[in-house]
Amino acid sequence: MSVHEDINKACSVLENGGTILYPTDTIWGIGCDATKVVAVEKVFRIKERVRERSLIILVNDLDMLRQYVKHVPEIAIELLASVSEPLTVIYPGARNLPRSVVAEDGSVAIRIPRHDFCQRLLAKLGKPITSTSANVTGAPSPFSFSNIVEPIKEAVDHIVPVKYQAIARPKPSTIVKIDSHNELQIIRN
Repeated sequence: MSVHEDINKACSVLENGGTILYPTDTIWGIGCDATKVVAVEKVFRIKERVRERSLIILVNDLDMLRQYVKHVPEIAIELLASVSEPLTVIYPGARNLPRSVVAEDGSVAIRIPRHDFCQRLLAKLGKPITSTSANVTGAPSPFSFSNIVEPIKEAVDHIVPVKYQAIARPKPSTIVKIDSHNELQIIRN
């Protein structure tokens, strides 16, 4: 299949509330339409993850980011423009998202990936996608498709073809948190 057909297939699964296994700009992830409560709950079940731990979501650009955060601080815009490594930012004031992807304090973790397939999929879907490592909570993160255990592969509704795995040095993203006073804190480096 062509990349266009692969994106259409993955998008169709997401639009219908399904889950996908897909490569990102960091590691392989389990994704769903982050605005669909039932789909998000399925991701939690697949990962055997407690609901108190929110999920990272991916958006394709600043315009989409602004739809899901009340205010994007200037410090975040400058930071996103200046880094070359994958960066997840935790923003205060999540909006238009189910509570299951929002932390107790009302914040949300969002990354704008630099991965062609992810960018094209996000643009086609027009909504954010969850991005959580393709493993059961507590197990090692799979840095390549071959490291993903069979129960995870069997639990998702669709697996994006491995040919889109383009990660040279796979590792989880750096995570920073911006509080309501625009103070920056490194959560994971």
